[in-house]
Amino acid sequence: MNIRSIYLAGLFAIIGSHIINTNAQQLRNPFDFSILLSGNFGELRSNHFHSGIDFKTQGVEGKPVHTVQEGYVSRISVSPWGYGNGLYITHPDGTTTVYGHLQKFSKKIANYVKEQQYAQESFNVNLFLTPDLLPVEKNEVVALSGNTGSSGGPHLHFEVRDTETEEVMDPLDYFSDRITDTRPPKIQGIQIVPIEGKGVVNGKSRKLEIKPVTAKNGKQTITGKIEAWGEIGLAVKAYDYMDNTTNIYGVREITLTADSQVIFHSNLDKFAFDETRYLNTFTDYEEWKDHRSFYMRSFIEPGNRLRFLESVNRGILRIDEPRTYHLTYTLADAFGNATRLSIWIEGKKQEIPQIDTTHTELFHWGSENRFGAKGIRLVIPKGNLYNDLYFRYSVKEDSTALSATHILHDKPIPLHETAQLSLFLQSDTLENKQQYGVVRLQSGRASWMGGTYRNGWIDANIKELGSYKIQQDTKAPVITPINQQTWISKQNFIFRLSDNLSGVQTYRGEIDGQFALFEMNNKSVITYRFDKERLQRGKHELKLIVTDACGNESIYTHPFTW
Repeated sequence: MNIRSIYLAGLFAIIGSHIINTNAQQLRNPFDFSILLSGNFGELRSNHFHSGIDFKTQGVEGKPVHTVQEGYVSRISVSPWGYGNGLYITHPDGTTTVYGHLQKFSKKIANYVKEQQYAQESFNVNLFLTPDLLPVEKNEVVALSGNTGSSGGPHLHFEVRDTETEEVMDPLDYFSDRITDTRPPKIQGIQIVPIEGKGVVNGKSRKLEIKPVTAKNGKQTITGKIEAWGEIGLAVKAYDYMDNTTNIYGVREITLTADSQVIFHSNLDKFAFDETRYLNTFTDYEEWKDHRSFYMRSFIEPGNRLRFLESVNRGILRIDEPRTYHLTYTLADAFGNATRLSIWIEGKKQEIPQIDTTHTELFHWGSENRFGAKGIRLVIPKGNLYNDLYFRYSVKEDSTALSATHILHDKPIPLHETAQLSLFLQSDTLENKQQYGVVRLQSGRASWMGGTYRNGWIDANIKELGSYKIQQDTKAPVITPINQQTWISKQNFIFRLSDNLSGVQTYRGEIDGQFALFEMNNKSVITYRFDKERLQRGKHELKLIVTDACGNESIYTHPFTW
């Protein structure tokens, strides 16, 4: 739908046109109990949009997961992070469904995975299968639900993807007849954002945050005077709700009108994975970094390429008349429940503060940008900034450190992919140059970025501007046995792996010199379960080799009799 058709259809038609598509093929519930969701499609997460829906599993693991329609297992991923145990099933209708955070696979799938893990001698695997290898029927139990990978509690992450393009689509369209939702979104806050150097609100160039007042009948209103001049944008913080749960969800659709004309429209019903990091320009990134609060912008920065956004003048309102401007936010969920909020802005001519460009360099969003100073080189490739930036640099010298601390800008600025940062070593004494690395300093903590040594410099890739310096990691990882006294009786070995700075990079278990499969969870606990097909009764020696990102290595050996 283009913006011209939006005008013609009108606001209420817009909302109606994006209600759940009741003609979509209905899929089988992956569980044998009623559907309740802990997360919906498009929710705002750190650096990404949520790409599926999260089915509640009654607070426990181990619930049978059924295929929603016939097809074949096209991909299997196993990792301590991300989707953990993930299953991808491709279907004849051109879609692929994804099942994440699984506790375990069905026997035929688990056997195949284990064979591949031993063949690759790795717990982490990412397997791509041909259609004839593991076909599945509709209703077939292919796994048990779990809490593996980057999961905060038992649930099933479920996606529907276009098989050809791999775009993700809102799965709610396929389960609409089994979910009850009569509750509209609720607005938590509004931002009035003067465009830097071009607008002003209540005499200031800072954004104005307003909390709406909610009456007993649920109607929300804005109080207090808003006076503005020049170019301004708006942003909204809001959540959606569903019946029978206390969870909060993301808002699917946002429409902003100015004097009854639509100037911004967002309908988050599908996206591509290469778009997902644009969340950092769709939202107020500084607000997220400083307060862990998501405000969704209803204006579009020049470098924002999200395809589900439509606008007039990038959603920016130009206030150039001494009159009242009437704006209306309409927020709707996938079931057509809608909330409306009116905002009145008085056009009042005011002096627009100019941008302070003292000691700055102008970085253009549409081109490559380079910066250099003593001990630092920074290259930001084209396509990594979302807007022009008056870049501010400062440095904290420290003659006792490996490098100065370089402060790249005075506010959090995200990069869409990566920039190349090179820092100079003030003291280059380590024989093993791999033990040097760039770290990001934030809230008193150092996060390892790594990098490679080059003639006294460390070259690293970074994904946001901030404070950086060089540190060294010369300490090997720590291998900690867990419940050693029960290893033989319970027929498993359990260890916790930890590292002081650069992080555990690889681990390898061996018994009598042969690869032994240790599974890792998201707390870096690894477990080997005695494999009766590969482990004979008798005397053996266990060996565990663990390395960090700097190549520091620890070895643990343990003779045992089984």
